[in-house]
Amino acid sequence: MSNPDQHRIFRRRRALVLAAAAIVALLVGGATVGLGFAVGQGASTSDTAAADTTTGVPGDDADETSDDGLDWSSLSPAVAAQLEYVREHWDATESDEFGYLDENDCVNFASQSLLARGWEPDDEWWYDEEDGDPYASSDVWRSSTALMWYLEDHPERATALSDDQRDQVKVGDIVQFDWDDSGDRDHTGIVTAVIHEDDGSISIHYAGHTDATWDRSVDWAITVDHPGGVASYWSIAD
Repeated sequence: MSNPDQHRIFRRRRALVLAAAAIVALLVGGATVGLGFAVGQGASTSDTAAADTTTGVPGDDADETSDDGLDWSSLSPAVAAQLEYVREHWDATESDEFGYLDENDCVNFASQSLLARGWEPDDEWWYDEEDGDPYASSDVWRSSTALMWYLEDHPERATALSDDQRDQVKVGDIVQFDWDDSGDRDHTGIVTAVIHEDDGSISIHYAGHTDATWDRSVDWAITVDHPGGVASYWSIAD
């Protein structure tokens, strides 16, 4: 669980990325740097600079900025704790508390982020906090498809959204991918940015384990990395 004292200092650092992208755009005559490549191992298919984002803009109050000078004041304390955890651990390959599943740690990590957000384990979604073995957990905790079934049965925790409903997606929501459009879920991540582009389109970025990712573009994932893949979302209840 994330330390509550960290809530105060946690803010999104999207503004710095956007500022850097704008500077580069001016230097190269209007081209936009893909935000995913700018901050991690992700990729962006956006051809226009982001006009707006749900993750906040630079603030004047020093108390509203993180140690890196970025404003995350638009996030609730719960989502701030979740995103702080994700930012600190997106590239981790081991954990004394949760363990690490080689080649298949995406849901284990997404579950950790929801725990940091304040979710309480139940009889279906749980892990053994004293074991450190990633398999000392429920299928729902570590399986993309099992998590999908669980959330379908628990609308009090999340609401299903299709990729056509990007206008309802929020930072901290869960994104799931069906790489072969078979109906199951093959990969799970945490939404890190919802960007409203100048052309009216909406770009979603996400983070996750298994091919460690911070701020990767959903569009890149389903058109370049896995052509024909399908993205869907779970809007997490506040």
